[in-house]
Amino acid sequence: MNDAEFKRFTEAAAQCQMTNAAFLAYAVDKAARDLTRTAAEIATEREVLDELFAARRHLGRIHGLFNQVAKALNSGADAPHLNATAQAVLNAARRMENATDALLAHRDGGTAS
Repeated sequence: MNDAEFKRFTEAAAQCQMTNAAFLAYAVDKAARDLTRTAAEIATEREVLDELFAARRHLGRIHGLFNQVAKALNSGADAPHLNATAQAVLNAARRMENATDALLAHRDGGTAS
């Protein structure tokens, strides 16, 4: 548990007027009573992270393709749809960045770092 998580945990316990130990016992018991939901929430976050890493890999491949396009253009080739393609990639990268920021904000309790 990092410092931010511990702070959030202790603040939640205090808000509930419970000791850290009592709050932890209550939270563990609540999660254990609904394993389907607990597992689904963990799996969902893991799946989102997997998709973000896959998108990052795809953007890396696109970077390589743009290098090939630059080489072709330097050799006199024509790329009539380059601007539209570059804009589409930029939009995808921005959407990925926004999704990452939203995930981090959700994980950190509403404040992206």
